[in-house]
Amino acid sequence: MRRRRRLLVTLAVAVVLALAATGLYRLVNSRTYQVAGTLVSRFDTPEKVVALTFDDGPDEHAAEVLAALAAEDAKATFYVVGSQMERFPKEAAALVAAGHELGNHTYTHRRMVFVSPDTVKDEVERTNALIRAAGQKGEITFRPPTGKKLLTLPMYLAEHHQTTVMWDVEPDSGKTPTPQQIVAEVRAQVRPGSIVLLHPWYGSGANTRAAIRGVVSALRAEGYAFVPVSELLAGSQA
Repeated sequence: MRRRRRLLVTLAVAVVLALAATGLYRLVNSRTYQVAGTLVSRFDTPEKVVALTFDDGPDEHAAEVLAALAAEDAKATFYVVGSQMERFPKEAAALVAAGHELGNHTYTHRRMVFVSPDTVKDEVERTNALIRAAGQKGEITFRPPTGKKLLTLPMYLAEHHQTTVMWDVEPDSGKTPTPQQIVAEVRAQVRPGSIVLLHPWYGSGANTRAAIRGVVSALRAEGYAFVPVSELLAGSQA
């Protein structure tokens, strides 16, 4: 009888721990929820507007990315890494000068889970300062690396009124699709108010860079307009 009772208790504890771990994993990776502050993964609107966003960088490919956007007369939001901005300050400033906006993607691109409040403060504030130095005047939104967040990061962002911006269209993460596949996947997933996430930097971003014009022209042909994240945020709060 005692052995059976111990076994049942052990099984019950194992089930509780498994459920807790599952819940924690979902909380860390959720695109639509965080424990504090404001989070958006798309905007609820009937209008055919899309926010085109780019993660990481900047780097030596900034001119190529800017040329593609200029050729299609499209504006985007760049979630930049502070350490990369220090390596490529002219490129960071060029993004702002071209009429695009910058968002914060931390200073070191570390996963912001199980980190101290001091670490969060350093990662966010150092990059905010670099974004201001690059010429950004308006609101600075935040996107966590790999989308992961738990407690200290959302609490800090809530205290400082900084919005977390996730995404609902992600055609190139964790894989190497062709430019044509990227365009096709964006077209299949997009809807009014979507936030599209692309990774155009470094050598691995070559196909994404090649797809930028195709993505913009394909969606524009379907009646979509491209606006910065801040514009969509302002509209949703009006």
